[in-house]
Amino acid sequence: MAQVPKLLDLCMASIADELLQGEGNDDFLSVIYELPPELFDGLLPQLPPLALQKLQEKLPTNFMDSREHAYDDTSDCRKRRRCDILDTAWRALYKARWPSFDQQKKTVAWFDRNKEKYDIINDWQQKYWEAHLQDCIDAIAETALLPSYDGSIGEIQIPDSIMEQIGCKDYLIKLSLDSLKFSRHCQQFGVYVRRLRLPNALCSAETCELLQNSKLGSLELQWIKSNDHVEGLCKLLNQSTGTLKSIELIHCKLSPDFINAISDSLHKTGLQVHGVEHFSIKRSSFLQADSSPIPTGLASFLTSGRSLQSLTLCDCHLGRNFARGIFNSLLDASSSLSKLDLSENSVSGFLSQYRWRPSSCSFNKSLQSIRVLNLRSCNLEQDDAESLKHALNCIPILESLDLSDNPIEDGVGSLAAYFTEISGRDVPSTDLKLENCEASCNQMVELLGVLSTLNKPLHVLSIKGNMLGSKIGAPLGKFLCTGISSLDVEDIGLGSSGFLQAAKEISEELKIAYINISNNQGAVGAAKFIASLVKHANEIVAIDAKYNLMPMESLSVISSGLKDSKGRLKHLDLAGNTFCHQITDADSVSAELQIHGQSALNVLLSAAPHVLYDNDP
Repeated sequence: MAQVPKLLDLCMASIADELLQGEGNDDFLSVIYELPPELFDGLLPQLPPLALQKLQEKLPTNFMDSREHAYDDTSDCRKRRRCDILDTAWRALYKARWPSFDQQKKTVAWFDRNKEKYDIINDWQQKYWEAHLQDCIDAIAETALLPSYDGSIGEIQIPDSIMEQIGCKDYLIKLSLDSLKFSRHCQQFGVYVRRLRLPNALCSAETCELLQNSKLGSLELQWIKSNDHVEGLCKLLNQSTGTLKSIELIHCKLSPDFINAISDSLHKTGLQVHGVEHFSIKRSSFLQADSSPIPTGLASFLTSGRSLQSLTLCDCHLGRNFARGIFNSLLDASSSLSKLDLSENSVSGFLSQYRWRPSSCSFNKSLQSIRVLNLRSCNLEQDDAESLKHALNCIPILESLDLSDNPIEDGVGSLAAYFTEISGRDVPSTDLKLENCEASCNQMVELLGVLSTLNKPLHVLSIKGNMLGSKIGAPLGKFLCTGISSLDVEDIGLGSSGFLQAAKEISEELKIAYINISNNQGAVGAAKFIASLVKHANEIVAIDAKYNLMPMESLSVISSGLKDSKGRLKHLDLAGNTFCHQITDADSVSAELQIHGQSALNVLLSAAPHVLYDNDP
């Protein structure tokens, strides 16, 4: 039998209907504002977005003051409480429409010390309508990108599915054509937009008109390839110079003329400076030969960017001369750049001048502010590592260095020499990534020894993908005792004996919070290492131990270790191990491990997918 709706719920539904359909209903709104606080507060969570927007838009300026008699706390607390109730309603609407938001936050790595990069949202109403307008842009772009479409962007209608999301599901047939147009949504909600993602078809003068009330702080531009695209983009950039802080270009083809035009449009009126803080070009190409100097516009942009904090040129088909030109421009820059990312470009040799002129840092000030340097997959070799050693002396406060996917081989020794030089200095703790660098065991043992002598221990070290063998086990165990927070040693060939040697070296309390030991053929040795680790690491939060050929008896070893642990472990990934194919009841095994660990422990025990072997060369 269907539950009979409450009279109060029916009244609130009727109010929502009137707010959605009524025009010029100021008298009705005035009645709503006079509701007792408990009824008004109970109404807000029942309203769809468009109704809540109408209610809040015409909220009297003295609305807070008129409610002073309703509460016994101070005036500031009353006002804050009212704002919190409205914000909570918008927050609920946002998460109901975009539930993946919480999932994105949960994917932050266990050891990521930069969690603060996920902005704290103080205005959920602004966040809601900004995301809504982005959905509208993504939807109308499908029409605007059609070669056959030559009409106005603002005239394109918003799909019914989006209109339903804001509360118009039962009223679509009654809506006027104007209310369905993209231009109407820009007019209504453009004022809430701070960041946008635009494809090339929407980089136009008309878009500038539609977004003239927006205070854009961040822009992501995609597929910019023609003069028309650049012309529209420059108008939008020029319109937003007062507020724009972040620009990202993706999948673009940029000629020197395009770069020069973009740079000119960013300069503040009458000044040869700009206020951009973050500039990024990814998966794009510069339409010029590597032997040519970098575009004057790009050089001007770098040297005039007093506010520039991060520069990313990732996967842009850069050569050594272009990359060298970027570095030379930064030498003349007045900014305090904190992040430089040149990853996924073939730039071997671009730092050679530092090898032969190590004193070059004496005239360099801009590089001294860099905290993050990403040179992943740059085709760097052993000689480049030697050049980098000298360049790093010009970067005294470096906190993160990524040299992964570069065949530097014995160049790891040059890094060891660099860390030896700074071992006595008061430098920040560093994140160091040397994944898939073809490093030898001897060189890595030397590096681990040097890193153990630093005044401040490394925060993160990743050496995954280097075939180091079981001999690295004992040095690795000793290194764990230096206070490192995160260690990734996936697929380095430890084997069971390597894990056992590492476990023998662990005899004191560890600071490790995350470790990845997957794909090391560890067998029972890996299980004993895990047991020893959880006993000595009170701060351990996550362990990845996938695909280690651990047999069934490993479970009892791990269970015993968890029993003696402090119970802070939240994530234990044992997927793809031999015992996963033999377990008949994975839930009961997980429950047993949770009892010995803690109830919040997430244990993964899925078997490896069955893939047919293909010996066809």
